[in-house]
Amino acid sequence: MFITVTNKPDITPKRIISLVPSQTELLWHLGLYEETVGITKFCIHPKEWYTSKTRVGGTKQVNIKKIFELEPDLIICNKEENVKEQIDVLAEKYPVFVSDISTYKQAMQAITAIASITNKTAEAALLIQNIEASFEKNIANKGNITAAYLIWKSPYMTVGGDTYISDMMRIAGFENVFKNKFRYPEISLEELKQLNPTLVLLSSEPYPFKEKHIQEIKQTLPDTKILLVDGEMFSWYGSRMLYAAEYFNKLQAQIKLL
Repeated sequence: MFITVTNKPDITPKRIISLVPSQTELLWHLGLYEETVGITKFCIHPKEWYTSKTRVGGTKQVNIKKIFELEPDLIICNKEENVKEQIDVLAEKYPVFVSDISTYKQAMQAITAIASITNKTAEAALLIQNIEASFEKNIANKGNITAAYLIWKSPYMTVGGDTYISDMMRIAGFENVFKNKFRYPEISLEELKQLNPTLVLLSSEPYPFKEKHIQEIKQTLPDTKILLVDGEMFSWYGSRMLYAAEYFNKLQAQIKLL
């Protein structure tokens, strides 16, 4: 669930910094073009903002001095993506919104909350309506394909059942074989082999899995279907959710051909 804003601004924010890539894209979708003054180096959407907005470091190592120089009246953060100690420093001086999202429902609630703070409720209502319509159209009776979703290599890391990615897997028709684990545990291929999932999904982020990694894993799991997937569709909450359901639909069709 999202955490309410500290030092909530009395007026509509006019100088916003986003430290969360998916929420940066949401601000753009809500029409906060001039109001958004700072982003991170990982905020790659929209492309025009990546090249034109001031970058204030990464999600884990923000440039506090540069943020102070921008004099924001709202900073968008996330409990998982940003560092608590840095958020605490920023919250002493500026209004800070911190989201904590582990489900589809919470992602939708966060859109509403950010829109309320930025006076973009009408835009958010339309966005939510379109996201819900897309999921209703594209996600239906997908079944439950047992699957593992890998996000890192050396060591291999997966997603536990308490993550947003796992909830999106569920919605897309995949049963997470690591749903009884928490957050992002390290695993071995031998452990994966014992669980014997029908499918292994290799994410494009944060580790950029490639075709060669499929062949490496196949050596241990020769009978398992292995597929490269767009990590943004599984992990970016916010306006990127507009495209997720259609992507999941196409992914299911692709799996049938493997």
